[in-house]
Amino acid sequence: MVHSGSTRYDSASRQLDQAVARTAAGARSAVGSVAVVAALFGAVPPVDFRWLAPMLVLHFTWTALYARVFRRKRPLPHLLVAGDVAITVALCLAQIHLVAPEALFTGSSWVAGLVTMTVVMAGVTWRPRTAVPVGFAVAAAFAVGVRLATPSGDVHTTLGIHLVQLLAIVLLMTLLRRSAASADTFLRESARAEISLMVERLRREDELRQVGSVHETSLHTLTMVGLGTYDEPSPTLRAQVATDLAALDKLRDQPGAAPAPIALDALLDEVAGRATGLDVHRSLTPETVPGDVAERFARAVTEALANVALHAGVQEADLSSERRDGEIHVEIADAGRGFDQHRLPPDRFGVRGSILDTMRSLPNGGAQISSGDRGTRVSLWWRP
Repeated sequence: MVHSGSTRYDSASRQLDQAVARTAAGARSAVGSVAVVAALFGAVPPVDFRWLAPMLVLHFTWTALYARVFRRKRPLPHLLVAGDVAITVALCLAQIHLVAPEALFTGSSWVAGLVTMTVVMAGVTWRPRTAVPVGFAVAAAFAVGVRLATPSGDVHTTLGIHLVQLLAIVLLMTLLRRSAASADTFLRESARAEISLMVERLRREDELRQVGSVHETSLHTLTMVGLGTYDEPSPTLRAQVATDLAALDKLRDQPGAAPAPIALDALLDEVAGRATGLDVHRSLTPETVPGDVAERFARAVTEALANVALHAGVQEADLSSERRDGEIHVEIADAGRGFDQHRLPPDRFGVRGSILDTMRSLPNGGAQISSGDRGTRVSLWWRP
């Protein structure tokens, strides 16, 4: 959410994914552990330990991986959930060797609990076009396994319950994701509006400094004339008056002209100071650029610093600017964990939209990101 005094925002979609991932991983770890205990206590003939033992070892290993995700507060890896689906399907089809007939008749099978959890995991991990067929496959595998173990058993009720669970979690996650996407749109626009206000304020401050400078110069010239400093026509006085008149004409015509340039270093210094939870070391060369150019730089730097705070795992970053070979270069660097920008999910708007697209859409502008084990460097440039 937007922080007080900060131009950066924490993506609502990102927060949703993190919260759902940790909650789901914790629930899956708990249910998986309980299932192991229930399977061991319910292992009465005709349960075959030659089947049960390896299946439980594989299942418990996967449960431990979920516990690791829960402890480290990481997103749910899709391969982890896909493996869980495969294991659950195998358990379902092998119920004749793993579950006592009494548990199957009463619907209290430990495998049934895993099916519900796997359906939920599919719903929170994937979009409906993937989650629905995957969840249906798991529910169908459970029904087939029950029918193989107890040909006279009722599978329709259980199958219906699992399908209702699947549709409920898919509908819930769809609503949550849409709400988060709407919130992200609002937060992005709010952040951009705040940057625009910063640009406008700095532009006005620069204009006021110009007005003050011209006012002082013109007043000084008039004062000297009034005091009789010049008793006769003077080329120096004539040149100074011409300069003052030209400056006044420029100020008069400025409202109808292009927006006044602003100090890029002052704007970036303010952006860095508003980065929440991050100590930004700055090395900024004084440079004046058009307002729209400064605003693009500010947006990209804002997002880059937000990414460092959220993902790099460090609390420090470096921000520098300089003129190099006729271009204005701005760099943001950190020594945290890197990422592969080519594998970013489509909903990660920040890197693509707020950094790369923002700078590349600027005439003579550009951006490049290099990331690896030693950290990440975001390079931004613009040629006047």
